[in-house]
Amino acid sequence: MRPQLLKVSREPGHSFSVRRDLVPYVNNRWHFHTEVELIHFKKGQGTQFVGDSMRRFKAGDVVLVGPNLPHYWRFDDAYFEEYTDVSADVRVAHFCENFCGETFMHLPETLHLKNMLEKAKRGLQIEGEARRKVADILERIIEADGMHRLLLLMEALYIIAASEQTKPLSSIGFRHNFQEVEYERINTIYEYSLKHFKRPIQLEEISAVANISPNSFCRFFKSRTRKTYSRFLIEIRVGHACKLLIENNLSIKQLCYESGFNNFTSFYKYFKLITGKSPLGYQREFTTACTLQKMSVGKRGKYRA
Repeated sequence: MRPQLLKVSREPGHSFSVRRDLVPYVNNRWHFHTEVELIHFKKGQGTQFVGDSMRRFKAGDVVLVGPNLPHYWRFDDAYFEEYTDVSADVRVAHFCENFCGETFMHLPETLHLKNMLEKAKRGLQIEGEARRKVADILERIIEADGMHRLLLLMEALYIIAASEQTKPLSSIGFRHNFQEVEYERINTIYEYSLKHFKRPIQLEEISAVANISPNSFCRFFKSRTRKTYSRFLIEIRVGHACKLLIENNLSIKQLCYESGFNNFTSFYKYFKLITGKSPLGYQREFTTACTLQKMSVGKRGKYRA
């Protein structure tokens, strides 16, 4: 798979594109495009790459990705198995920054929208109530047409711009200026690492995969991703541990080794360093958040009734 500039097609009579994906492999590679992307994962989970940011994505997540920012949502291996009981369900909209005309974003009333789209050049994770509202709007855009379709997109962007619960993803210093051969090399490294992170990966092994010398590999990877390869592997392993904690099927000691760590001390240290929480604290916080979300959904349903 080669990361590349993708051309996003639009249907005749529409100023932006929106679609529903029910398979996990649509654009399932490191890529970029000139359009802004707004995506909601109704079903599905895996590893999310946005610029130099890496984290787990899960059902319910909403992300806004600015133009020309490389990104890649790799669904977990279970989604690609022949006989699987998991499935993907994704809503995604692509639109140009000037989809309402060249002068629209220069109006005094749209200053907050302009500022928000500028922040989206680093990628924005949408959280809280804004996430729920934007996800609902993307669902409605799929069925909408004409002016209503455009107004719904504007409403979604307004909600994001007004929200105080958006988190930038990529670092300020990330620059998208790779050569095509570098994209291919980074993608190869990502793919290999995600397949083999549960066991030790030696520098000589991964540099051979990238087809460069070990010394050159270290310089190349850090200059392109702004992190060392060892840090990158630790982030993958911690992300996998988060997934196992959420699923709650293993003991802490079991998931430590299942995530590729060779001892509990290093697992605990790096988990807290990266997530800011202990493994059990992370699990409790997730359980509490799920409970509150269910209560909120129940209250909304009661009020509508």
